Formats: sequence, C-alpha cells, structure tokens
Amino acid sequence: MSNHQHTLIIDGTSGISGDMTVAALLDLGASEEHLREQLATLPVDGFSISVTRVNKHGIDACDFDVQLAEELENHDHDMAWLYGNEAAAEHTHEHHHHDHGEHAHDHDHEGHHHAHHHHHRSLADVTAIIDGSQLSDGAKRRALAIFTALAAAEAKAHGKTPETVLFHEVGAVDSIVDVCSVAICLDDLGIEDIVVESLSEGHGTIRCAHGLMPIPVPAVVNLCQASNIALTPAPVAGELVTPTGAAIVTALRTSDQLPSRYRIEAVGYGAGKRPYEGCSGTLRCLLVHVDA
Repeated sequence: MSNHQHTLIIDGTSGISGDMTVAALLDLGASEEHLREQLATLPVDGFSISVTRVNKHGIDACDFDVQLAEELENHDHDMAWLYGNEAAAEHTHEHHHHDHGEHAHDHDHEGHHHAHHHHHRSLADVTAIIDGSQLSDGAKRRALAIFTALAAAEAKAHGKTPETVLFHEVGAVDSIVDVCSVAICLDDLGIEDIVVESLSEGHGTIRCAHGLMPIPVPAVVNLCQASNIALTPAPVAGELVTPTGAAIVTALRTSDQLPSRYRIEAVGYGAGKRPYEGCSGTLRCLLVHVDA
C-alpha cells in the first residue's frame, strides 16, 4: 500500500475543468514559481499564464488562466458563441466569425487552411511535446495518462483510433498547458491518492468543433462510461464537466469512496471561467490525512 499521507479529495459538485483543477491545486499550496519554471521547459510557445484571486459567489478562489497569442486564441470566453446564440455573438464578436471562427468548421479541412489550424494535434504530437519537456517523470506520466484517456474517448466518438484521432479544442496550447500544470502541481504537492466520488453535470447544448452537441459532450460521455464515473445532474444550463476535466478524473482517480475518517490539512478553491446560475463556479479540493 502507498503511504496515505497526502490524499486529495476533489469535490465534483460544481463540475471540473483543467484550469479549475490547476487553480485549486495552486490554492492548496502548489508552488506557482515551480509551475512557471516547469512550463517554461515545454517546447511550445505563444502562451503565458496568469494566476490571480477572484471572488465567486462569495468564495475567495484562485483563478488560473492560460493567455494565448492572438493567432492561437480559442472561443471559450465567448459565451454567446459557445451556446449557439449566433445573433448575440455577431454584435460583440463579429470578427471571430470571419477571421478565426475555425471551430465552427474544424472538421472541414478543405478550403480552410488558416495558419492556426496547427492546433489539430495527434496524440503523438502531444506526447512529443510532453516528452520534450523537463517535467519530472511523475508529472510526464500523469500528463500523458490524461491525454491518452482523452484520445481514447475522442477516437470512440469519431470512429477513429487513439493514434489517428486529431484533438481539436483539447489539442490547443491552452489545454496542453492546463494538463501539464495539473501534473506538475500534483507532483509538487506529493499527492499519491485522488478521491472523486462523482461529478455534477449540467444540461442543454454546447457548440464545439463539430457544431452543437448535447451536454455532456461525446468525449465526456465516453470518459465517464470508460471509468465508471458517477454523474449527478445539476440544475444548470451549460457544461460543467469539460473533456479535460473528465480525463483528469479518468486517468488519475484512485478511489471513488471517501475515506471513513480523514483530517483536512488544506483546502483549495479553483475558479471556473463560465458564469452559471445555481452553481458555485468553483472547484474545491481538499488535501487530507487519512486516519489509518
């Protein structure tokens, strides 16, 4: 048995995403300086990270944001576009639809040879980036495990193999940074065991690379099926569980049962970016000592 000194309990009642997980781990005490040093060794550029404090529904939380050079920008911040409200989106972000509305037709490679199509990466591409870094062996192993789980889920959704499927949103630089950051922070905190009982998920539809999709999106459905993740429907119109978030749980969870007794050593709150009613919008992580 591993020494259960450092067990992480991830509270999935507000869903989970990559950036929320990084933020919660930083809030728990993972070193931002160490994270920055490690990320600087990734053989990709065009990104910077921002770590700030925000107040979400009265809770003081850490916010982790990967800021991309303009040509790498993606649509996640653009809520109206994300949920398919074209009319509202046209007014505020008209240029997104013309200059780089690539996510609306990512799968249509013919005739859309924009420079920023280079973020269609295969698992081999992402593996090469992770292997080419100076992350610790443990952090590399965890980052690769998350992307391997994602590749399997995306491949199943698209009728491909994990080797041939191309990552769209999750192959973008920000997702690579999110996943590597989670792995770096877990390593830094010395966490061995990760407990996730269940994940809350919203409902409705969301726009992704392939058009409007029902929530949970296919990759999340496949990840939850593959690793038997319990889902709790939440009264929220929107996606609470992102593919990256579900892949973190699939790849890294060691138990879905809370310890019978534990003592809380530290708590971390990671802020989500999307404003939802009826949901705290923060991911809570507890660093605990399990009473043997």
